[in-house]
Amino acid sequence: MNGLGIIVADKDPVRFRTALTLAAAQAALGGRVRILLDSGAVALSAVPNPLLESCFDLGVEVMLCQTGLAEAGLEASALDPRFSYGGMVGWLADLGPDRLVVA
Repeated sequence: MNGLGIIVADKDPVRFRTALTLAAAQAALGGRVRILLDSGAVALSAVPNPLLESCFDLGVEVMLCQTGLAEAGLEASALDPRFSYGGMVGWLADLGPDRLVVA
């Protein structure tokens, strides 16, 4: 099964919920899932979210854009340690044969 890469491009909570639901479904089916929270979407990482917790429990990898982190005024040390940090280039370099979805 091909994996799934999901880029969340803004802080719309409805789009974020849909992205997390898609990620959880793919992970429940046994597929690799990686999410990149880009730009304004990084702010969503600071809000408790049971669906995000479920994604972590299912093994979904969630990366926060370093530029978005700075723009949101967030410190990595104050966030869940299960997040990773990087940027679009590195995230895409690891995409491989995974399918790509932008939410």
